[in-house]
Amino acid sequence: MAVACINPVKSINFKERKFFMTKKDPVNLLLTRIKEKEALIGIIGLGYVGLPLVKEFHRVGFHVTGFDIDSKKVAMLKKGKSYIKHITSDVVRNLIKDGRFKATTDFANLKFMDCIIICVPTPLTKYREPDLSFVFNTTMFIAKYLRKGQLIILESTTYPGTTDEDMKKILEGTGLMAGKDFYLAYSPEREDPANKEFTTSNIPKVVGGYTRDCLKIAKALYDSIIIRTVPVSSTKIAEATKLLENIYRGVNIALVNEMKMLFDRMGIDIWEVIEASKTKPFGFQAFYPGPGLGGHCIPIDPFYLTWKAREYDFPTRFIELAGEINTSMPHYIVDKVMDVLNERGKSIKGSSILVLGLAYKKDVGDVRESPSLEIIERLREKGAKVDYNDPFVQKTHKMRHYDFKMFSVPLTEQNLKKYDCTLILTDHTSYDYDFIAKHSRLIVDTRNAMKGISGSNRRKIIKA
Repeated sequence: MAVACINPVKSINFKERKFFMTKKDPVNLLLTRIKEKEALIGIIGLGYVGLPLVKEFHRVGFHVTGFDIDSKKVAMLKKGKSYIKHITSDVVRNLIKDGRFKATTDFANLKFMDCIIICVPTPLTKYREPDLSFVFNTTMFIAKYLRKGQLIILESTTYPGTTDEDMKKILEGTGLMAGKDFYLAYSPEREDPANKEFTTSNIPKVVGGYTRDCLKIAKALYDSIIIRTVPVSSTKIAEATKLLENIYRGVNIALVNEMKMLFDRMGIDIWEVIEASKTKPFGFQAFYPGPGLGGHCIPIDPFYLTWKAREYDFPTRFIELAGEINTSMPHYIVDKVMDVLNERGKSIKGSSILVLGLAYKKDVGDVRESPSLEIIERLREKGAKVDYNDPFVQKTHKMRHYDFKMFSVPLTEQNLKKYDCTLILTDHTSYDYDFIAKHSRLIVDTRNAMKGISGSNRRKIIKA
């Protein structure tokens, strides 16, 4: 495989690099290259985590090469086009115009990188077990081109032990030793797409290294782009930190989801209960119910820990129960739609339903693990005719479990009136809820998006 030109910094000579790796003090030499922005950075995986990292390293002056197996993504980036809403095409064009960013599918270029950061997916199998094939395949690619003096960092969410056990074993299969010949670290991603207050550079970054030198180098790298790094004593601590953060959210969301279903039977508005409860200035943090969990973290992370816990013969009953509740929410929503249609003398079979929102949360175009997908599938299985509207997702694409081949329908007065039910699954702020309430025949609201609607239109709205 030919090695593509990556236009390294003019002051860097690859013969000098080879000499540099034979020096007796490679740690301080790599630290110096990082400090002087001479280190070449490789980011593997150019999605919602990798591309923001590219942007930040480029911003402070590094040369960055982005690696991805998706040739379509790479082609778009080379043309100066973005596929992520909160990173505009103007930003991408700025990345490539000075030659300090290159996107490629040629992993042979990894041999030139000083610091390699892995940002690949870690989904679940259909049996809800960890699928680390992307991480391990990527690690094998790195091992093929691994050389002395490189820093390897994993950012993908995973179970404790992935970095210093599984990845280390693959990398040391080359004969090079972690902490001596190359450096190994873990730093959990904390991206929150479309969050205008917290972005890559101002979210504190937890960093764990396999050895003290590994941690020192990894921390120095992130110190160059992040406002605050948080060093911890091991890669396992860093891996567990990410799991705790998202399991904490998942468990609390499961709690309010369960209370929503109970309070619905009791005729109590869970949303009003939460608003009243959060007036307490201590001891309470508001979490909100919804149609199910989505995104790349909260629906997945708990199952990574429960799977790993079996190795230690430890049942994680609390976490598993929360997972069961959250994964059951799409069923509850479909049942709710069936009930409200039935109350109006309409069977779900043959009914026309407009889903508002395909993304897993508002104001993003990210559909990973979105509950909307499962709900659409279940409604179709019940015989309903389903369309969707999402201003950020103009058409569906083939995913691991779904291939709907659907297009977002225009949100017009005529369209709204023709559906038996409008089902709000994502509360995008761009939606005109007064307009939707006025022209819809029936609305099932899973996000409390219609809380401001009053008058006669209020009678059309059923909370779910």
